[in-house]
Amino acid sequence: MTASCFIGVDVGTGSARAGVFDAKGEMLASSKHDIALYQDGPNLAEQSSGDIWRAVCASVREAVAGAALSGDDIAGIGFDATCSLVVLGPEGAGLAVGPHGDKSRDIIVWMDHRAIEQARRINRTRHRVLDYVGGVISPEMETPKLLWLKENLPETYASAWQFFDLADFLTWRSTGSLARSVCTVTCKWTYVSHEQQWDESYFRQIGLGDLADQGFARIGTEIVPAGQALGKGLTASAAVELGLKPGTPVAAGMIDAHAGGVGSVGGKDAGGAVTTRMAYVLGTSACTMASSSEPIFIPGVWGPYYSAMVPGLWLSEGGQSSAGAAIDQLVNLHPASGAARALAASHGVSVPHMLADLAAADLPSLSHASDRAGDLIVVPDFLGNRAPHADPDARAIIAGLGVERDLDSLVALYVAGLLGIGYGLRQIIAASAAKGATIETIAISGGAGSHPLVRQLLADCTGVPVAASAQPEPVLLGAAMLAATASGSFEDLEGAMTAMSSAGETYIPAEGAFTHQHEQRFEGFELLQTAARSARKLSHPER
Repeated sequence: MTASCFIGVDVGTGSARAGVFDAKGEMLASSKHDIALYQDGPNLAEQSSGDIWRAVCASVREAVAGAALSGDDIAGIGFDATCSLVVLGPEGAGLAVGPHGDKSRDIIVWMDHRAIEQARRINRTRHRVLDYVGGVISPEMETPKLLWLKENLPETYASAWQFFDLADFLTWRSTGSLARSVCTVTCKWTYVSHEQQWDESYFRQIGLGDLADQGFARIGTEIVPAGQALGKGLTASAAVELGLKPGTPVAAGMIDAHAGGVGSVGGKDAGGAVTTRMAYVLGTSACTMASSSEPIFIPGVWGPYYSAMVPGLWLSEGGQSSAGAAIDQLVNLHPASGAARALAASHGVSVPHMLADLAAADLPSLSHASDRAGDLIVVPDFLGNRAPHADPDARAIIAGLGVERDLDSLVALYVAGLLGIGYGLRQIIAASAAKGATIETIAISGGAGSHPLVRQLLADCTGVPVAASAQPEPVLLGAAMLAATASGSFEDLEGAMTAMSSAGETYIPAEGAFTHQHEQRFEGFELLQTAARSARKLSHPER
């Protein structure tokens, strides 16, 4: 039998998932395994590459079995992952990334903010590469974290053989290839993709000149397009662990949000151009990705990055450091959270899904759910503001809280949190449009954005239609598109995007009184943000 199916693997913050897809983009089966997250403090988050690889292998084997297929049926495998930093010593052994000394904890997770001070120092240099990260580098990115390691764990830093983005670790673990994806190193490592080079002067100026002295061998000397086949495919050992055939093509990977963009902005019936559809991947955090034919420099929005998502186009990447995580935090802060968890478990759904159902119940339309927020306004910057303010020191604000303790008040807080996420998205769209970006549609993906209520409220908050994919798992689909490209089943990634995805339902912004309501609430949202920045300046004038 000719191999005709593709595997997409998505490694998020809490789990590794695998999906098996056919050439039309239909998902035949999927599987998920949780992964551990270690948080020893409010700004610390670590994981284990060994734990993640085990979860990946288990998920792939179960997904293939669930589709009633074997390794002979799989034409390629593609990976996407969070933009987390993997630190490996000689022969690929893990190195401890914290003072605990646990070598199995060899990953600094994307959400880890230990390198805030290093990021501040880097930003004070005003080096020209910062122009390609919206003018301000984030502590979520890798060079501040590398500098933190060098200054705080010099033995780990000095003995490291390779520093990988997580997606590149997965392709190395599968093939032995040290090639890095242009997606990962351009978006998170300051690789200047349109010049096809690392800027030596940047690394020397910020205190990482040793990486330049070594010819960048520890962070990548071979940079390839996402979807390119790597090495000789799966090694014999990786094939055994994954339950696939040795030599199965493995694609250069992507950051998870970017895979969601690939899986959602194209499609044979999507309508409009890729350059007018902003991908919005709503998960633990939220990422926005807008493509353009020419570079657009947007203060506070990362990029422009050349060929980092869609080949040949420039990418502007924004987003919110906490989105799904912000909703979880809001729920956990409420006195009725325990009762909500018990009720959700009895219905076999997540707490956010149950709250969305309750918020939408007995209403003339989904748009009316915004009324349930009442006087509550939430600025959900629990982990800082990624865009457009590029402010890692920002924190959440909840205005209008009373002494209510019942489930109805939790629903109100949940809806106010959703509206806050929507208004943050509105700010990103406005900042982008002010610099010439054209955004006519929001193409949504990600588990936290799967409920119809979430999609409608985002459309209402932003005034922009929200389009869902016809496929249930656009992020997994995007990874499978990489696999399909690497296998040679399509001429290029754009061909896979067109053939394997299609548009689903579109949510149109409500008008009339709803427009006025959201204008008023948005004004209050921005007033709170401004007041919080002013108050923080009084306490910390040096920032």
